[in-house]
Amino acid sequence: MCEKIDFSYKPVLEGEKVILRPFKENDWEKMLVILEEPELRRLTGSVTNEKEAEEPTDPKEAEVIKQWYLSRNEQTDRLDLAIIDKESGELVGEVVFNEYDETTGNVNFRVLMRQSGCNKGLGTEAIFMFIKYGMTELGIHKIGLEVYSFNPRAERVYQKAGFVLEGVKREDFCYNGEYIDTRMYGMLREDYFKK
Repeated sequence: MCEKIDFSYKPVLEGEKVILRPFKENDWEKMLVILEEPELRRLTGSVTNEKEAEEPTDPKEAEVIKQWYLSRNEQTDRLDLAIIDKESGELVGEVVFNEYDETTGNVNFRVLMRQSGCNKGLGTEAIFMFIKYGMTELGIHKIGLEVYSFNPRAERVYQKAGFVLEGVKREDFCYNGEYIDTRMYGMLREDYFKK
């Protein structure tokens, strides 16, 4: 049995290109805009076709998103941080540890980045910083993640960060009528400290 991880503290982590910080009151509006980006919707599996990806968020769903982001700092079983581009001051995405298993000390990891934040090294730095915090400060035993096979750019970053391919769920998702594999990656605490 592992020592329980306390996610109630929400840190501010600063790198060369990004700041990872707790969500602020008006960040939900920026996240709503990010979550409406068609490419992000596709890459996260939030929609199943291009038509859906282009549709605006309905008011009820927008309210759910608002309440979601307003409650992130109250969560004690997960850690959600906003990714801020230091150069522009713009909120460009989020990093998350969720699905915490108290018995094993394992978490799921996810990251999303708006298109304007891509290809600048912001996501890579955010991932490296967040993983370091999880391993060195929180004492996470294992970090797992899933990525769709149509997102090789993300896979390269995860591999660069030290994640190891653990398996493939074949034809796990369908987009525009085409079946897509889900690739499962993991990083053990011992793997992190070996690199």
